[in-house]
Amino acid sequence: MKRFRSFISEGKYPMWLRFTVGGLVLKINNLSKQIESEKDVSKQNTLISQQNKLISYISGLSVGVGSTDKVLLTKLKSGMGVKK
Repeated sequence: MKRFRSFISEGKYPMWLRFTVGGLVLKINNLSKQIESEKDVSKQNTLISQQNKLISYISGLSVGVGSTDKVLLTKLKSGMGVKK
């Protein structure tokens, strides 16, 4: 995976797209935690379908965002109202 700094400097994707994908990644991680803690199988299946939908959006965009970029993740969390 590329460092975010080199990813930005290439200018391959617009900034709004990269932040959108980062937000989707955060939502996917949140859904993973909810799936693991859910006891009801029916509710788990609903959460899994939501997670798969978000994953398909990212795959369709073919955009990768490094999860090691702490600055980007901090900005995304603060901008989307996600608790740190």
